Amino acid sequence: MASSSGSGGAATNTKQRIGFWANAMKRKDSYIQFIAMTAILMVSMKSLSQKYRVHSLEEETYTLREENHSLINRMNNIKQSLLHEASLDSTGIFASRLRHLFGEEH
Repeated sequence: MASSSGSGGAATNTKQRIGFWANAMKRKDSYIQFIAMTAILMVSMKSLSQKYRVHSLEEETYTLREENHSLINRMNNIKQSLLHEASLDSTGIFASRLRHLFGEEH
């Protein structure tokens, strides 16, 4: 009994597969349209995520440029402060050495 119900189930399953493919071939325009719309939706979603990624990277670039500008100003202030303190030395050796390290020709 078990073997007859198993073979009958396989035949029914095969008929369902054939019926599905036959139905799909009858309505292939609808399936093609569905696949095309799905592809367009997926591309749109990817494009939107890339748009937000570009925006995020632009904000990060702006922040990094501001930080770089701030660090350059800070380095220049420290350099000027060191040179000023070195100029107070009566021998001038320290100031000369700092100018040499900083690459200044004064």
